[in-house]
This record gives sequence, structure tokens and C-alpha cells, in this order.
Amino acid sequence: MEPIQPALGDQQEMSFIDHLEALRWHVIRAVIAVVVFATGAFFAKDFLFHDLILGPSRPDFWTYQTLCRIGTALHAEGLCVNKLGFVIQNREMSGQLSMHLSSAFIVGLVLGFPYLFWEVWRFIKPGLYPHERANSRGAVFFVSVLFITGLLFGYYVAAPMSINFLAGYVVDPTIENQIDMQSYISTLTTMTLSCAFVFELPMIVFFLAKAGLITPEIMRVYRKHAIVVILIVAAVITPPDISAQLIVTIPIMLLYELSINIARIVGRSRTANLNAQLAQNQGIA
Repeated sequence: MEPIQPALGDQQEMSFIDHLEALRWHVIRAVIAVVVFATGAFFAKDFLFHDLILGPSRPDFWTYQTLCRIGTALHAEGLCVNKLGFVIQNREMSGQLSMHLSSAFIVGLVLGFPYLFWEVWRFIKPGLYPHERANSRGAVFFVSVLFITGLLFGYYVAAPMSINFLAGYVVDPTIENQIDMQSYISTLTTMTLSCAFVFELPMIVFFLAKAGLITPEIMRVYRKHAIVVILIVAAVITPPDISAQLIVTIPIMLLYELSINIARIVGRSRTANLNAQLAQNQGIA
């Protein structure tokens, strides 16, 4: 007697359950990685706050010292940042503990981002066709590199420029800038993470071009519109300071031009593959 075969609906239900089980373990491993990094950041309190978070609030920060050296070489003393006119305060009883926990969690997410994306990719990859897997080879590496590059740019360039501008902006000399700790960390986090995700533009264009949803011709036609959007994005993530906006706008525009070239290379590759497949089909016919 032949074994009873399960109905198609049962197979689909089992397949769906298997996918949920696989997703659950990917999520568990990702959460464990974030917790491990966050725990390490929590116990490294002195480095986390004094060196990392509060670094851009002091004149001895690397960016300010570099600007001073450039200003000395160019005889432009205005570039030197000798003092930041604000004091960071805590106004809540549990404020410092809350900031310690939330900051450690954010650092855990940032440090664990490459692993998080790798887990997401491991979950998606089995559902791709072989040619899609081949076309997406190295995705985890390039996404991680672009994320880290944007993160460093935001931390060492965009965030210090914003903090320096906002700290030095006064409407009257008698008004002191006593900044709440949560406001300072929020500004630093927003600037840094915004740049990290904006720098993913080339990879976004890469996948859209692979899917045939975008072409270099479309990106060239809408270049002027893209410049306007880039200026708006730069204005949102930076203070109303022309120099800071330009410093953020220029790299994003360079990334857009790089993305056009990426779309062009992907378009050529897709065309070559289609021609090869067409020739193969004609040969079989």
C-alpha cells in the first residue's frame, strides 16, 4: 500500500511553519548579538560616555583639533574651536541611569548591525533564484562597509559641526546654554545614524537596478530633482549652517553619481545576460 501523501494545503502550511521557525532563530541570534554588544557597552561606561558620547562636546575632540591645525596652516584662526559654549545637565532623578541603558542599547544596535543584516540575508537568501544569489554576492560586506563609513562621517564630521554651531548660537549673551543630556545625545545619535543610513544609497540603487526598477537614464533625467531632495535631506539632518549643509551635501551628491555608474554597470550586465539567454533559446529552437 502506498503511503498517504499530505494535501497541498498541508505542505504549504508546514512550509510556512518552517519559515516561521527559521525566522524565529534568526531573530533570537540577532537579539543575542545586540544584547552582548549592549552589555559590553554598558560596563564600559567611562569609554562610552567620556570618550565616545561626550567627545564632540569638548574642544580636544579629534575633529576640532584637526580644524585647528588646518586653520593654523591656512592662517584662518576662525576654524579653530577653543571653547564650546554650553554645559550638559541632567534634570531628572533617573535621567543618567536611563541614558546609560538607552545609550548602551543604541551602541549594541550599531555594533551589531553587520551581524543583524547577515542574519536577515541568511533568511532571505534561500528564497532567491541561483542567478539572484550570484548577482547579490558580497551584499553583506558592502552594506556593512557603507554603514560604517557613513557612521564615521556622521560622528567625526556632521555631528561635531552641528554641535559646534548649535552651541555657539546665541540670541543674547546673557542667556546661557544649559543643555539637557537627553537633548545632546539625541542630536548626536540623529546626526550619526542619519549619515550611516544615507550612505546606503549605492546599495539601494544596486538592488533596484538588479530588479529593473531603475536605470541610469532615469537617474540622469531626475538629477536636478535628486539634488533638491539631497539639499532637503542635508537641511533636515544638519543645523541651519551653510558650511555644515555643504559638508553633508557634497558626499551625498558624490554617492548619487556613484549610484548612477552602479546602475549603468548593472544595466549592462542585465542586457548581456538577456542577450545570452535569447541566443541560447534560439539555438535550442
